[in-house]
Amino acid sequence: MTSIGKLSLMAASAALMACSPQAAEQVPEPTQAAAQQDNVSPAGLEIIPVTVTTDDGTHVFTTEVAATTEEKARGMMFRTEMAPDEAMIFPYNVAEMLGFWMRNTVLPLDIIFIAEDGTIINIEDGVPYNETSVRSAAPAVAVLEIIGGRAEELGIEAGDRVEW
Repeated sequence: MTSIGKLSLMAASAALMACSPQAAEQVPEPTQAAAQQDNVSPAGLEIIPVTVTTDDGTHVFTTEVAATTEEKARGMMFRTEMAPDEAMIFPYNVAEMLGFWMRNTVLPLDIIFIAEDGTIINIEDGVPYNETSVRSAAPAVAVLEIIGGRAEELGIEAGDRVEW
């Protein structure tokens, strides 16, 4: 093989290596902070502020939006941590009777059912791994999930207002 042939072969090999899976694996993943700067969680969900107004004041949660059917089905499954000021909201287009279960959900949650006018209908305990649904007491347009016990800690109760 001539030296020009060897150089061509080396150049072609280098070009192939740049497109190989190994090269792609070397690209660093965006950090959680970088992802959140773009209003997207590490799970790929949009992040919005959700405000709960009680008689004692307001509480703002950094909230992931589970908007699609797939995102709603996955919800908080397999998550092992959630900060006290974090939440997940499940919005619906029309008010309906809703039921939520805790299949594959590790963390205890407060499951907050929200009416069309933004008032809290009821709050139920989400017990880890429980496959029995907890239900809204009336048609709801959204469910807000926060870490278990946090609603009581903050004085959040039925009749309080939620805005997003």
